[in-house]
Amino acid sequence: MDTKILEKYAKLLVKIGVNIQKGQILVILSPIEAAPFARIISEIAFKEGAKDVQILWKDELSTKIKYLHAPDEVFEEYPNWQKEFYISYARAGAAFLNIYAADPELLKDVNAERVAKYHKVTNIALKEYRERTMTNQNAWCIASIPTVSWAKKVFPDLSEEEAVNKLWEAILKTVRVDREDPVAAWEEHKNNLKKRMEILNSHRFQYLHYKNALGTDLKIELPENHIWMGGADFTQEGLAFIANMPTEEVFTLPKKTGVNGKVVSSMPLNYNGSLIENFSLTLKDGRIIDFTAEKGYENLRHLIETDEGSHYLGEVALVPYDSPISNLKTLFYNTLFDENASCHLAIGKAYSPCIKGGEKMSTEELEKEGANDSLVHEDFMIGTKDLEIMGTPFDGKEIPIFKNGNFAF
Repeated sequence: MDTKILEKYAKLLVKIGVNIQKGQILVILSPIEAAPFARIISEIAFKEGAKDVQILWKDELSTKIKYLHAPDEVFEEYPNWQKEFYISYARAGAAFLNIYAADPELLKDVNAERVAKYHKVTNIALKEYRERTMTNQNAWCIASIPTVSWAKKVFPDLSEEEAVNKLWEAILKTVRVDREDPVAAWEEHKNNLKKRMEILNSHRFQYLHYKNALGTDLKIELPENHIWMGGADFTQEGLAFIANMPTEEVFTLPKKTGVNGKVVSSMPLNYNGSLIENFSLTLKDGRIIDFTAEKGYENLRHLIETDEGSHYLGEVALVPYDSPISNLKTLFYNTLFDENASCHLAIGKAYSPCIKGGEKMSTEELEKEGANDSLVHEDFMIGTKDLEIMGTPFDGKEIPIFKNGNFAF
């Protein structure tokens, strides 16, 4: 990839993604395959005034070797030095940039129980870090670049070089780096999402009712003080950042005990290096009481059984079927992209800023407002071209929100 294009993308992530401030620390979480790009980000961050840049390298092939051959006790404790790395920099006010480019089927041959156990241990150890990011105490951004294993999964009929190039082309388009001025393009995009948010917030919906031909028939109650969000997030100091690049969604949270019916997935879910495909959830009073999956059933079971909160939902997100990423007609096997091509829900923790004043509330106060808490937050896609969503405001008059997979307004 041309160096100037990489610099353009890196600058977008630094200036708009995490919105680095003068004297602030930037932490980059990067696979070793992305090392050249991470170094470009590092250089740009320093030029933009960063005090320091710390990079935590990840090697997923080494991770697979560990899962296959290490003794069981290794997966019962998270390394203290890694815990201190995350938490110490979070407390220091660092911004976190995660380059997410995983092989979708890296761990398909690994014991699912072993992976689930370590995933839970990790989430417990990093709870403070996750709380800080999910309440916007720290700016954060997730973005991607191609790796060979990921690109070949997306484009299996192409050579490695062709697959990587084609995935680069798709990524750069979705994050608007193909525009002459990506920063200006993102400002326009944020404003468009803001208009959608304002319409949804003005209606003050009490219920959303989803239906499609796959078999989804789900009624979702929303907390009285819910807020629709999208585009830019803001730190508690008021600094704008983009948590996901790309992003096409507007989202809020469901009332924890107010979800009833059945929902069917519309895309595979890449969870912990394995795919969960063609799955469904049945919920009663918010709790998942039954589930099915044609592939990855055990992985889905482990996800749902992580803790009590993982039996409930934490996010409701709206993405039109006729949207830039969806129109690429590409299954990315990467939630960052697939969730922005499809309406989705999330199993687990709710995003506290979606409750009025929620970012300053305790866990107990959020629970009283209807927000779910969990060690996990895992998005899964449910949008289709025939999805219908009806909204019922607190005044009781039904309003179409989605018709034929797209916004009705």
